[in-house]
Amino acid sequence: MEKFETIQKELEKSLSEKRYKHSLGVAKMAEILAKAHGENEQIASLTGLAHDIAKELSLEESKKYVEENKIEIDQIEKRNPALLHAKIGADMVKKQYGFSSQMQNAIKYHTTANPKMDKLAQIIYVADKIEENRTFEGVESLRTLAMQNLEEAVLAILSYDIKKNIDKGKILHIDSIKTRNDILLKLNLF
Repeated sequence: MEKFETIQKELEKSLSEKRYKHSLGVAKMAEILAKAHGENEQIASLTGLAHDIAKELSLEESKKYVEENKIEIDQIEKRNPALLHAKIGADMVKKQYGFSSQMQNAIKYHTTANPKMDKLAQIIYVADKIEENRTFEGVESLRTLAMQNLEEAVLAILSYDIKKNIDKGKILHIDSIKTRNDILLKLNLF
């Protein structure tokens, strides 16, 4: 897979060792989840590899990229610029590597989630949180759940992240709340 190797080499040069290792872990987990859930493994792996392509841009670089490329951002993203890497990354992979809109959306939604997530986007969202380098308490049960039911894994991760952010007094992105509610309604779990 030539494109994978090209992106891998570029990320190895541009990302910190920790972020690069994480990106490889997400690619691997995305491939595993894609196989388990009947999605294209190569596309999932490639999307997972590139998901954090813009993660280590500086605040100034991020703001400049958003402005120059006319990327729409909301009030929460303005106040929490760490979220910008998802939208910037989606734009970068389209322009630099010709990623499909499905792959771009998976990258765009991997931080906050989104009610419009398709299965690939769910795979990338979950893989980002449970890849082999993650060691938080409960990650093993999330890995097991993700192999069995992707949507329930998204719900569990969103619930965990929302609670954690509330406990820290952080603002919540509306897409996270909408996605959680959407899954609860769809699965009749409330």
